[in-house]
Amino acid sequence: MRIYDAVIIGAGITGCAVARYLSRYQGNFLVLEREEDVCCGTSKANSAIIHAGHDAKHGSLMAKYNVEGSEMYPDLAEELDFPFRQNGSLVLAFSKEDLPRLKALYENGVKNGVKGLEIIDAKRTRELELNASDQAVCALYAPTGGIVCPFEATIALAENACANGVEFRFNTEVTGFRKLEAGWEVLTAAGKAIETKAVVNAAGVYADIFHNLVSEKKIHITPRRGDYCLLDKTTGDFVSHTIFQLPGKEGKGVLVTPTVHGNTLVGPTAIDIEDKEGTNTTAAGLDQLLQKAGAAVKNIPIREVITSFAGLRAHEDGHEFIIGEPDDAPRFFDCAGIESPGLTSAPAIGLDVADRIARTLDLPEDPSFVGKRKGFLNPNKLSIKERNDLIKKEPSYGLVICRCETITEGQIIDAIRRPIGAKSLDGVKRRVRAGMGRCQGGFCSPKVMEILSRELGVPMEEITKSGGKSQVIVGRAKDRI
Repeated sequence: MRIYDAVIIGAGITGCAVARYLSRYQGNFLVLEREEDVCCGTSKANSAIIHAGHDAKHGSLMAKYNVEGSEMYPDLAEELDFPFRQNGSLVLAFSKEDLPRLKALYENGVKNGVKGLEIIDAKRTRELELNASDQAVCALYAPTGGIVCPFEATIALAENACANGVEFRFNTEVTGFRKLEAGWEVLTAAGKAIETKAVVNAAGVYADIFHNLVSEKKIHITPRRGDYCLLDKTTGDFVSHTIFQLPGKEGKGVLVTPTVHGNTLVGPTAIDIEDKEGTNTTAAGLDQLLQKAGAAVKNIPIREVITSFAGLRAHEDGHEFIIGEPDDAPRFFDCAGIESPGLTSAPAIGLDVADRIARTLDLPEDPSFVGKRKGFLNPNKLSIKERNDLIKKEPSYGLVICRCETITEGQIIDAIRRPIGAKSLDGVKRRVRAGMGRCQGGFCSPKVMEILSRELGVPMEEITKSGGKSQVIVGRAKDRI
């Protein structure tokens, strides 16, 4: 039986970041994911923003990893070829009474090491953002704030890890652990134990369950649901910065932000629930969302909403990241309580945890490590000549499947054939955006399913929306006559 140096539980952005940075070392590494793909949990449903780092409490792990991660993103996006833009952010204050809180946020950011922070007056605020609320009297401006595509960032980390030898195993649910003399046995629902020298617990809202199986010092994670509305690309220039309101006890509040793909995103709410799978949206939640967003930004074009969704944040009771080995569970490395600013912090957490494991196991660096990865080819970014040359060479890039996003058959085939390729409609959507547009897959889904069926060599009836039992086709009409 193969013995792994490290088994990572969870293929979200934190788990994939650990995997990518571990792949710089010589060793056998495995990522276990209970879903059918990477990026199926919190990493697929969040605000898609890179926080500057002024909000996290000074001296906390959140502050440390936030600022480090934010500084890593520009180079990481270039190395792994995924969309990222440093668009800057604004935190609005709506009365003079709010000014002390805004100054405290500024001072906290300075102590955290955030660069370029400044408090600007109402005139400058509206120069930067025409649609900022008329009630805003001043704002905290953070030029290092950014936006990213969380799907593509996670997939890029996973693909680069895979290219450097990390193994990924999907549809594999972890059920428990057995302590060994020099490591762990990871138990799975399939009944087969996996032996490893170290475990990384990057299981999102389930990280407390796994931690509590191995340690007497218990932790507790509450799923905190956040509702979002996504607006059509016709609103792409509605705001250019990420616009926050002063944070409250439940977090940074509702924001309005552009996305790297030209949409506008509004959200999230913050509703604590018990169900770790409770990603349903509610009318009350969406009404609350739009009401709060309207306080910060005027004239939000609500009629341009093309979809709503909800994600879960892994809110730890102490509102802090839990990183590293419990005293009574050596070689079990927690990455728990990874809520906002988790997306921002993931590269820094991944680097730190990978280096800790390498020191613990005395792993040598791998001289064959390749740190660069080429992203998905987008014909829309080519010149007319380059695009015509591409179509002559690969005619599938001339056949548009998704009209809303202008995604071709060639792009969909690429999404399926790449390392850790797409196996479902959502898998294709996350990689190349077929189905992400105004009609939300209403026109292109049948054709995407045909391509998946052909490329994967499975019947149409087996193609799913998102793995598991989410089949789209339940039978053929001619069979029911």
